[in-house]
Amino acid sequence: MRILFLADGRSPIARSWIDGRIEDGHEVHLVSSRAQSEPPVEGLASFHSLPLIPRPRRAREQAVATAVTQRSASSLAASAIILHWVAPLWIGRQARRFESIVHEIRPDLVHALRLPVEGMVALAARGSRAAPVPTAVSIWGNDFTLHAPASPMMAAWTRRALRGVDALHVDCERDLRLAARWGFTPTRPRLVAPGNGGIRADVFHPAPPPPDWPLGWGLPAGATVFVNPRGLRGYTRSDTFFKSIPRILREIPHAHFLCVGMAGSTLASNWVRRLGIEGHVRLLPSLTPGEMAELFQGAQASLSVTTHDGTPNTLLEAMACGCFPIAGDLASLREWIRDGENGLLVPPGDDGALAKAVVKASRSSELREHAAQVNARLVAERGDAQAVRHRIRRFYEDALRSPSAHRG
Repeated sequence: MRILFLADGRSPIARSWIDGRIEDGHEVHLVSSRAQSEPPVEGLASFHSLPLIPRPRRAREQAVATAVTQRSASSLAASAIILHWVAPLWIGRQARRFESIVHEIRPDLVHALRLPVEGMVALAARGSRAAPVPTAVSIWGNDFTLHAPASPMMAAWTRRALRGVDALHVDCERDLRLAARWGFTPTRPRLVAPGNGGIRADVFHPAPPPPDWPLGWGLPAGATVFVNPRGLRGYTRSDTFFKSIPRILREIPHAHFLCVGMAGSTLASNWVRRLGIEGHVRLLPSLTPGEMAELFQGAQASLSVTTHDGTPNTLLEAMACGCFPIAGDLASLREWIRDGENGLLVPPGDDGALAKAVVKASRSSELREHAAQVNARLVAERGDAQAVRHRIRRFYEDALRSPSAHRG
């Protein structure tokens, strides 16, 4: 079929999902919701850039935008204000622009990868058509728990989008329940599957690291390595993570922490300097899937502490590689992790509990080995890309047949 995606073309999650649909043989078109000059994936039938977030105009606003790229504490708050209070004012205008692209491409299906604001724009554009194109929306981890209630306008647009959407993709069962509360009709097509389209077993799988593996990442030989794969976002508890490190080092002096997506961050650098842990923390840039797999294969545990989450793709990638998962105790994560059996769950704001969990996992090879066996089976059964691919195909077919898709 001919599928038009409205998605953040910079996102590895979106790119992975789109790549999978190209591999399935669909004619795929992409409208990136961020400013991009070049197509982010190969094989697209067409590519457009339609930035959905207002661009700063004044010098003061430009300074805020620059700070956002550095991920300081104030910039995270500023970006949230823009998304929750300013972006909703632009949805109608951007919907008209998106509608002109839909009219040009004439897709069989429109799929927005994320609800705010991609899904809102896609559904607003759909409402202007006499014969609307079926529209699907993917819910990412914090669309309902963080963004939807953040402002009256976000709440109103969320309800409007959920009432009008023809098919809904979520990455956890919890979000199906929340979607119904926000107006989604449960009888419409729905899919529960990883947000990136599934875990690729050819990349993410258990493999013994070479003996000198730490040296390749600038760490001393014999280092006990832990990975934080989540970067810096408004819902990640970076404070909990960094404050736990001195506690961990008192028990595991040779512990070292690799922090993905934090290179160049003033926020992360300040935490490291303030806590005096420079010799035990490396702030890394964003990594390729192969590099992420190598980190997970060599590390004892992956630390992912957040206050809002669905099913993080990095959680499943770590589990697929045999890396022990330690995460925030959230309803969505309890769908995958049984505390003390195949991972450990901690209160997101409790650095002491996080430190104890890391020490417990590090000292119990039996716990880690048992978890690796359980998690390999879980990911193969519920998250493997090949298995998910068939479910996605049925999801799209059901979306085309949905009665709501043909009302008008």
